[in-house]
Amino acid sequence: MAKLEIHNLHVGIEGKEILKGVDLVVNSGEVHAIMGPNGTGKSTLASALMGHPKYQITEGEALLDGANLLELEVDERARAGLFLAMQYPAEVPGVTNSDFMRQALRATSGKEVGLFEFALKYEKVVEELKMRPDLAHRYLNEGFSGGERKRNEILQLKVIRPKFAILDEIDSGLDVDALKIVGENVSELVDENFGCILITHYQRILDHIKPTNVHIMIDGKIVLSGGQELIEKIDKNGYEWIKDELGIEFAEGEE
Repeated sequence: MAKLEIHNLHVGIEGKEILKGVDLVVNSGEVHAIMGPNGTGKSTLASALMGHPKYQITEGEALLDGANLLELEVDERARAGLFLAMQYPAEVPGVTNSDFMRQALRATSGKEVGLFEFALKYEKVVEELKMRPDLAHRYLNEGFSGGERKRNEILQLKVIRPKFAILDEIDSGLDVDALKIVGENVSELVDENFGCILITHYQRILDHIKPTNVHIMIDGKIVLSGGQELIEKIDKNGYEWIKDELGIEFAEGEE
């Protein structure tokens, strides 16, 4: 069983503190949904854990199976078993999806990947995600719709099979059918070797990926944790009730 631990994590950008002491422990086999208003620091947490250079860690630690993630380069974090499905996947003209995926698999596994074996695995996952059969030969995300880009992120996740995935708003840009496909494919991955952090604003993705734990983030901190009851309350009342129930005021920019 793998474990991802975040203790008292403080993160800033250009001198402004965004995360103000995040504590979170995720075990493999668990799905932790992090919800909250816009501008509260959810995507900052994802980027900081993966090692985005514009974010400065000012305090705290993040451990993956006891190893200090914050001392590792981005590629080393990936090899350690951490994966980020980005909110806005980038285009990479001139690099085909299959070439990118084979190189990524080689880099994260540290092993050579046979072409035939890779092709069979890749085609199987393309079919499972109901993507175009010519995907392998298209340039990475070039000309892709928002939904195609998100499904391509999940394809990469399924091929690489990390210990933990951080899924940053994978529901944005997905129609109802694509949402169901993505949700089912992610859910099938969750086992004793895989867990994930699912960052979202909305309840709809949680109809397809059932979280074991739900956390609400306000002003750079996790202020409330629970289960399905929190999702239902947010779906019914939004986030305004938190102000009264916990006596918390939203920071400027949160909505």
